[in-house]
Amino acid sequence: MAKQAKTAIKAGKGTQDADAKSWTKVIRTVRSPKTGSYAFKESIVHKEKVKDFLAGK
Repeated sequence: MAKQAKTAIKAGKGTQDADAKSWTKVIRTVRSPKTGSYAFKESIVHKEKVKDFLAGK
């Protein structure tokens, strides 16, 4: 029995894949005011709002 290519399976979804590509995982370092150590803040943001997230808005 032959296996199907992954690209053929994803081709049926169409709009869902296009929408998923417009999101980005952004990781920002944040300094703790108590200890002074660094922590990482992770978030999934729309690609048009990445600059706002990194600016701290």
